[in-house]
Amino acid sequence: MKKQILKVGFDLDGVLLYNPARIARPIVAIVKKLFFKKKALKFYSPKTFFEQQLWRLFHKSSILIAPGLEDIKKLIKAKKIKAYIITARYSYLKNDLEEWLKKMKISQSFSGIYYNQDDEQPHLFKKKMIKKLKIDIFVDDNWDIVKHLKSKVESRKSKVKILWIFNLLDRKINYKYKFSSLKNVMKYLQLTTNH
Repeated sequence: MKKQILKVGFDLDGVLLYNPARIARPIVAIVKKLFFKKKALKFYSPKTFFEQQLWRLFHKSSILIAPGLEDIKKLIKAKKIKAYIITARYSYLKNDLEEWLKKMKISQSFSGIYYNQDDEQPHLFKKKMIKKLKIDIFVDDNWDIVKHLKSKVESRKSKVKILWIFNLLDRKINYKYKFSSLKNVMKYLQLTTNH
């Protein structure tokens, strides 16, 4: 019996790209809870030209390709996974995304690259794409998104696993599929695809 190839989705910033600024995520989450008191998950969506320029600058904090990308390419070549990028980057960040895709040299290996071209809420966009592409495993670094996806796409009926790359300030959060780096995610995927 032929083994099914796993469909694995990867977020971009903080997963495929190393982003040291992501360490501020828990601080931002605390500030949002204290000052904005919003219970529903909602991400800020820049509207004005000035706000979008600031957002572009913020995304420049993704400074290099994360160690582990070559391991993804090896699993693709061995026909053990089909890999997809599912990034919530907004439409006005398309040029920066395309620059990174060229640097990563993945156009021949990844099965699809999807970005948030309609500027939807990031967690809703990712949930929609995971369901649409029938992703088996999705890797993200944003704890709020991981919690949302776990509650919305993981279930007894679904075999979707949400893997989380945590940062230093989040390390004490208890979560079954928790990894310190893309390299460690890839060790898990290599073991998973060998069974």
